[in-house]
Amino acid sequence: MKVAVIGSGEMGRGIALVFAQYDNDVVLEDSFPQALDKAKKYIADNLSKMVEKGIIKQGEDKSIQSRIRYSGTMEDSVTDVDLVVEAVPEIVELKQEIFSKLDKICRKDAILATNTSNIKIADISKNVTVKDRVLGMHFFNPANRMKLVEIIRSEFTGDEYFEKAFKIGQEIGKTPVKVLKDSPGFVVNRINAPDMLFFCSVLDKNVEKPEEMDLYARGQGLPMGPYELMDFVGIDTVAHSLDYYAATLSEEYNSCRAFRDLVKEGRLGKKSGKGIYDWSSGKAAIPKGEPSEKVTIMDIFAIEINEAVKLIEEQVALPDEIDIAVKLGMNRPFGPITVAKSLTNAEVKKRLEKLSSFYGFKTFEPAESIKQGKLKEIIQVKSFATTEKKKQAEQAMQSGTREEKKYSTLILEKGQKHVSRILLNRPKHNFINAELLKDLESAIDEVWEDKETRVLLITGSGDTFTAGAELSQFIPGLFDFVEYARKGERIYKKLQEIPKVVIAEIKGLALGGGFELSLSCDIRVSTPDAQMGLPEVTLGLLPAWSGSQRLARVVGNSRAMYLILTGKRITGQQAFDMGIVSELYPKEKVDSGAMELAESIAIGSSPIAASLVKRLINRGADVAYDSGLEMESMAAGILYGTEDMKEGITALLQKRKPNFQGK
Repeated sequence: MKVAVIGSGEMGRGIALVFAQYDNDVVLEDSFPQALDKAKKYIADNLSKMVEKGIIKQGEDKSIQSRIRYSGTMEDSVTDVDLVVEAVPEIVELKQEIFSKLDKICRKDAILATNTSNIKIADISKNVTVKDRVLGMHFFNPANRMKLVEIIRSEFTGDEYFEKAFKIGQEIGKTPVKVLKDSPGFVVNRINAPDMLFFCSVLDKNVEKPEEMDLYARGQGLPMGPYELMDFVGIDTVAHSLDYYAATLSEEYNSCRAFRDLVKEGRLGKKSGKGIYDWSSGKAAIPKGEPSEKVTIMDIFAIEINEAVKLIEEQVALPDEIDIAVKLGMNRPFGPITVAKSLTNAEVKKRLEKLSSFYGFKTFEPAESIKQGKLKEIIQVKSFATTEKKKQAEQAMQSGTREEKKYSTLILEKGQKHVSRILLNRPKHNFINAELLKDLESAIDEVWEDKETRVLLITGSGDTFTAGAELSQFIPGLFDFVEYARKGERIYKKLQEIPKVVIAEIKGLALGGGFELSLSCDIRVSTPDAQMGLPEVTLGLLPAWSGSQRLARVVGNSRAMYLILTGKRITGQQAFDMGIVSELYPKEKVDSGAMELAESIAIGSSPIAASLVKRLINRGADVAYDSGLEMESMAAGILYGTEDMKEGITALLQKRKPNFQGK
């Protein structure tokens, strides 16, 4: 692919480097020769460091550099390219002028992208005649290291160009997120907008000192406090953003005094050597003090959740995309949607009302969905599709041989041979979080009520079953963690209670909560090289989704104690030898082998008999031996009167396979 990058400043040169790294021919254009010289040095220095760190091989740096050409004229740069990425300063008139020129001299099928961080795409494309190819590709600084790129469509952007840009983002090693509606700040900067207003107001009202807030933030595990970060980005950049939001979102963003006063004094942060802090040593000299007690992380979370809800209400982006964008764009372990799932609507609403009242801003007032008590509903939205589109999708799904239902974290498939399959789908390791647990419970409940399903097969997408619980998710307190553990236990127990045979197909990794999930199933099959284990104790935790109870029942107390206390991983072959796994399949045949086993049980075993046998084995371990025998005789009596029993005997006498009906 041929790419032109307009503007060789900090963002432009980083974007050019990214495209060249992924085998694209790049022209980096800038009308200032000094800027191009700086860009050449920047790219050469970065590539040298990448060689030193082993990120790229010796010699690859020269190959990458050879794919970048430097130009001083736009006409020479863009005539025959497939994609243009504009990366000039955030001045709307300048961008409009550039896009007007690009419209005239580029190929008519070339994608015209802007790296704007705030300005609406429609405003930038004002003077463009073919507007459907104009969109946003917002990279984050430093562009060659940050994974996120926001792909933004305006009301004029064509579907073909939008999807192509999204694919390009994936092809250059980024994690693209779709911004479906042209809105100031898009996702990350829009979430950050009320944060900036809040932190400025904290200074304006002398609520806390900057160092107290930053010490508190660092104590919460953030790499930088808010004021240190704004100094790092540039106080003038923050002030300009507030000006833009004042013009496009709310005049309340004009209320900030502290940052504008710093700009007037020339204290712009790191770039000028002094801002909120002194940067003369190259690092922020943060005065010693005590962490903030008046402003907490929950204030920030509430503000960010509120703005995220507004983005969903406005159909700018879907909840999952918002979470990914904030995590990657702000270097966070979790996003506002994840946090919102751990809080009640009442908690968020109350805190927002308090903030709005104290600071006097409507911007902090609860969004409409939160006012109506519908926080949980809106953060679970999966699509902005119309009712007609949903109906068409359902009809298309039902016309196939396997009915497929997609949840956000898994796929439920229902086949013709009485087998349903749950495919955990959170690449690349299918980590289990609160959302996956919720989806898993819903899928189990759906299979429970499905009269056609006799066997449920559970596995993971790709090469991994599941690597266990996602440890980075936000859980507010000790009691919340207790309830989170109990919730996992209850959902896993449903697999034991469901009147269907449940098979776990293990491949790749089955660690922690993933291994516990497999232990909750009736039968386990695996590849010989799969890795299984319970590493929780080595992390200061313990298996809290029933592993401490189930493993001992499978392998005995001594061996369970050994595996849990050492955190040792075992292979599928070792698990087979221990009796944890019932069947081994080669890696390339595990999917088909597990499905064949499931279908053979579904067709060859009476579903009523299978259900009762499952209950006898599971319940029998909990009662006295004589009680177990009594349960067994009663179950046999129930089966004696079923049509399936008669069919089984008849088929045996007639030397044919039975056709069980579950009656």
